[in-house]
Amino acid sequence: MDHNFLFDPSILADLDYSSWKSSFRPGVSPHTPGHGLKVRPLCAADYDKGFLGVLAQLTKVGTVTREQFMARFNAMKDDKSYYVCVIEDLNKREVIGAATLVIEQKFIHSCGMRARVEDVVVNDTYRGKQLGKILTVVLIMLSKHLGCYKISLECSDQKLPFYQQVGFKQDGTNYMVQRWET
Repeated sequence: MDHNFLFDPSILADLDYSSWKSSFRPGVSPHTPGHGLKVRPLCAADYDKGFLGVLAQLTKVGTVTREQFMARFNAMKDDKSYYVCVIEDLNKREVIGAATLVIEQKFIHSCGMRARVEDVVVNDTYRGKQLGKILTVVLIMLSKHLGCYKISLECSDQKLPFYQQVGFKQDGTNYMVQRWET
């Protein structure tokens, strides 16, 4: 078993959900997402467990070789600003959900840190089981644990109700972007 995690798994185990206001279905929580399922940090072995295939259900991934994956994984691990969490189906040894928390170092807010939610996705055959909600709550609580002064995300209008159920609010700001073909 490859224990090369992106970040220390004990951070997730130590998160305190007692202050969390929203509820989950009976028997479902970040610590117990479902029978045979586990929330954990991304690990190097996830290249072979379908991580990129799950991301491909969200957006274009492109062709990523094992070498490219490992180079990016190691760069993210060394940076210590990336917290990619996955849900693994332990029975199938397959990644079935993922979400990323990116920490930005700031000068404002007394040299505070801001968190951003990125790339939340659950395999289409596992949707409707509150796994996306679990991943999002894990990232929210992780950002609090890490001392961030706020957490934000961008999403489509159709996803607003999903994120509002876990406490996100529209704040009247505009999201703008420039994209380049790669």
